Amino acid sequence: MQRGVMGWLDLVHRWTGGVLGLVLAIMGLTGAILVHEETWLSLTLPHAADVRVADTNQIAEATARLMAEPKAQGITYAGDRFGLHQIRMAKGAGAYADQAGNVVTGWDSQWSRPEIWIFDLHHHLFTGDTGETVIGIAGLAAILFVITGSILWWRTRRTFKFRLWPKRLSRPMIVMQHRDLGIVMAPLLLLSAVTGTMMIFKPFAAIITMPFSSPSADAAAMKPPRMKSGPLAAHPDWRAIVLAAHARFPDAQIRILSLPRKAGDPILVRMKRTGEWLPNGRSNIWFDAADGHVLGSIDALALPRGAQVFNGAYPVHAAKVGGLLYRLLLTASGLTMMLLGSLAVWTFWFRRPKPKKVVRKPA
Repeated sequence: MQRGVMGWLDLVHRWTGGVLGLVLAIMGLTGAILVHEETWLSLTLPHAADVRVADTNQIAEATARLMAEPKAQGITYAGDRFGLHQIRMAKGAGAYADQAGNVVTGWDSQWSRPEIWIFDLHHHLFTGDTGETVIGIAGLAAILFVITGSILWWRTRRTFKFRLWPKRLSRPMIVMQHRDLGIVMAPLLLLSAVTGTMMIFKPFAAIITMPFSSPSADAAAMKPPRMKSGPLAAHPDWRAIVLAAHARFPDAQIRILSLPRKAGDPILVRMKRTGEWLPNGRSNIWFDAADGHVLGSIDALALPRGAQVFNGAYPVHAAKVGGLLYRLLLTASGLTMMLLGSLAVWTFWFRRPKPKKVVRKPA
């Protein structure tokens, strides 16, 4: 039997939804939870609602105190919406500390902290790079769903009726609710899918940022400069490093400090300059691990426009900009993705229409 264009679109839409719908449902639910991560942590952890300390000397003192912990591999500093420093350690271990450097709580693995394993599920499906690739494929599929779904909706637009939940859990009612809820949320679903996929597949990101600047120029500007560091000192002067970082970018917040991953690597400090959307910034400074002198730096606000658009993908995707209203909109988008994905799997595998019996008339 020959299919028209709309028939093929419908076939592709249904099959990809039936196969990848569960992954998208997981992405939607975990994303909706992570959007409000700082809020629920502030209600459950002491000092998590503290106002961010901006005094450089206090930050330097806390850094020296926290990095004195032998297992510490780095710090993610308190921000405007979360008032605790996070100490990163090996094998998923870590701790939260107040901004004076006093440990509030610690953990031995990611499974002890729901915000960490939910983040891992959302970004890697608990399977590292393999899971990230699957999520990227699901993101591309989600873009395809929005486009093909919008085309398929147009021919039935006169029957539109908005429903958050199907009138009945029958296949026709689920399909109607899926179609009409999907078209209402299509812009937000497309935004989430595009920004999420940009962070996983660099060629896709290059296509999105190409109108703003050359992808090759973006990659060259964001590439760390070549540098060679001495061996990590037994007791680095963390105070001097923090002060030097703030001297390099006086308008910036210090966001991340990371120890070298291997011999010859420098100490990395990430800063968030005023005007950057990325919550942890992309203004990087590299310090010699032996004596702490500056080896090089990148100013995120001096990057090509395309690179800055790429750096904006995560804060837009994770609602790190836009305030409470935008977080609520992305929550609705995530819950919609969960509902559409799970019901798509249900109808495809368990509510498929039975083939009609062909009754042959005698000649």
